[in-house]
Amino acid sequence: MEMEQYDTLTDDEMIAMANDVLTRYLPEHQGTATLICRSENATFKVRTEREQFALRIHRPDYHDAINIQSELAWLAALEQQGFVVPMPVADKNGIQVQPIEVSDQDRRFAVLFRWIEGSMPTTDIEPEQFEPLGEIMARLHLHSIHWPRPAWFKRLQWDHPSMVGEHGHWGHWKKVPGLSPADIETVQRAVDSIALHVQHYGKESQTYGLIHADLRLTNLLFHHGMTRAIDFDDCGEGWFMHDIAAAISFYEHHENAEEWMSSVLRGYQKVRPLSQRDLDILPVMVMQRRIQLLAWVGSHQQTEMAQSLGEHWVAETVRLCQDYLRIHAKALEAVG
Repeated sequence: MEMEQYDTLTDDEMIAMANDVLTRYLPEHQGTATLICRSENATFKVRTEREQFALRIHRPDYHDAINIQSELAWLAALEQQGFVVPMPVADKNGIQVQPIEVSDQDRRFAVLFRWIEGSMPTTDIEPEQFEPLGEIMARLHLHSIHWPRPAWFKRLQWDHPSMVGEHGHWGHWKKVPGLSPADIETVQRAVDSIALHVQHYGKESQTYGLIHADLRLTNLLFHHGMTRAIDFDDCGEGWFMHDIAAAISFYEHHENAEEWMSSVLRGYQKVRPLSQRDLDILPVMVMQRRIQLLAWVGSHQQTEMAQSLGEHWVAETVRLCQDYLRIHAKALEAVG
């Protein structure tokens, strides 16, 4: 079943909700909530007299309480292994995941996290600065492979249908405004080709597992020589190579994209060497990710991020599909 997508509440309504939720916490955790951004959730900075926190309010129909508790369980396990990650703060009653009853049809959840210090890199950084992104990805993947999860653990699946299928978690790419019939045919041919490649690649434990699923520059912080990952809201079961593909999310068409990806791979393979089979599937995963983002743009047109991409972004996506098809033409023969 297709999920509802973008949250329809206004920013003022979300801010009021955030300030109300904060009253559930101890006085030292209460402060003024300032809206930072909205996407699958609304994120706020909370300033107190002594420190800062991040408050996240989920939109409805995306994660239930077990899903969120599962994310927090992974964060706790990562912290135990020395990762600096956002850790939740419990309320006055020791509850980490706060239920919010907006209406009979609108039940959502909130989590208060300790603030993680650091500067967020942008695409203006030097290409070699993408290496730390690859390194932390590899460390996360190694942890994922070896971590024994709780029996109740449950997160979203990020497989081919859930990313680019008709009932994808972020909507369907065909609903994006501006696609002509010819464009739709081109993207669909790319989707069909990708399906063949990922089916052949498979889901063995060394290729498919718990991933961050959105580890791009905006979810990375540099601090005193350390690299820190934040925003694990989309973490779920997926291909490790998809995580690598997501490193250049939204900028797959950029003139420096290939150089950025080479830098990510250098960093990654310092920690976890990849097989030629892994490297061969990466361009397929990059194209799959771009089409997944196409679906996201269509279902999240109200967001600042979607609006900032510009009017040519959709056309660039179609062009990338055309380039992909020229290179992967053999896979289409099997589709017929």
